[in-house]
Amino acid sequence: MKLKSFIVASLMLPMAFHGAQAQKANNKALLKTIDQNLSDAVAQYKVMQQQLPEGRFPKSFDSTKNQLVTSNSEWWCSGFYPGSLLYLYEQKKDTQNFNEAKRILGLLEKEKMNTGTHDLGFMMYCSFGNLYRLQPDEATKQILIQSAKSLCTRFSEKTGVIKSWNGKPNEYLVIIDNMMNLELLFWATKVTGDSSYAKIALTHANTTMKNHFHPNYASYHVVNYDANTGGIISKRTAQGFADESAWARGQAWGLYGYTVMYRETKNPIYLKQANNIAKFMLTDKHMPKDKIPYWDYNATNIPNALRDASAAAVMASALLELSTYNKKEAKNYIKVAETVLTNLSTPTYKAAPGTYGGFILKHSVGSIPHGTEIDVPLTYADYYFIEAMIRYKEMAKS
Repeated sequence: MKLKSFIVASLMLPMAFHGAQAQKANNKALLKTIDQNLSDAVAQYKVMQQQLPEGRFPKSFDSTKNQLVTSNSEWWCSGFYPGSLLYLYEQKKDTQNFNEAKRILGLLEKEKMNTGTHDLGFMMYCSFGNLYRLQPDEATKQILIQSAKSLCTRFSEKTGVIKSWNGKPNEYLVIIDNMMNLELLFWATKVTGDSSYAKIALTHANTTMKNHFHPNYASYHVVNYDANTGGIISKRTAQGFADESAWARGQAWGLYGYTVMYRETKNPIYLKQANNIAKFMLTDKHMPKDKIPYWDYNATNIPNALRDASAAAVMASALLELSTYNKKEAKNYIKVAETVLTNLSTPTYKAAPGTYGGFILKHSVGSIPHGTEIDVPLTYADYYFIEAMIRYKEMAKS
């Protein structure tokens, strides 16, 4: 794989896409709704700021206690709150949101040295990556480069993947979510000229493509590699319904991740992979008409299974970008994204002003098997909902 094409390319935005001329996004009613949603989100995140304890990051909301559920900076979702604030500042120019983003980024910066997690793309690129895009400076650049270096320490030549979770000494646990952290590595190669970051991303994506997918392009959640031999010990789930089931958010992570892979490399194998994942998701018999997926495509209590707004938001954002690379399916991908954004904007999914601790969306699912974050707001649902709305706006201008 030649790296020159993206080493010399202009810096990618965390939410940018550089495909062929995009199919026009021209739903005027939706565009009006999006503008209102973004204004509402600015107000909601001010509510969140007021309720957020000192030194903590928002994670979810406990309706029974009527209070935010928070985390420290080490939690994998810590970058979504500042990332959302920066997206909203970019759209609405509200300085309070920007100042809050800068404050919380000061607490997050130390995670650049964290080698105990694979989620530094989520944590640092969704946050500091957006800051660098809006206000590029050397300090932010170095934070991101160090974050990429820390992420690379989890790569193994023997297995060909970046370790997601620490397990037994002989285990190398990798989850499909890890595809979302590769964008940081491509960015690092572009700003440093050091191809080693991108080579790791490519190797991880190729190994994952080989081992993580069923013949119908549904994805396993977890693949456990033998750390000593690189062989596969097992394939299973952690947050899905069953080992062989299609956990909804995992499918969305894969779709988004391979869309990014095509953007960064222009290698058609990644475009084919992304399109095949999209085909599985959109044609599965259990995809609801409103396109807000059940938390698992194979949950036994469908149609009474919980929906996952976070999976829908990630899917919508990914499909909008993918539509710019596939003229044949562009209209369909945009239509699905429009359906998702329209339905997430209704009172069923969108929180009323001043409620839910300032979160934008309700009804996401963290992990039913673990009994955590079930049918609650989640920071990444908000982040990708905002991102998808911004992408739609930008496509309307094209």
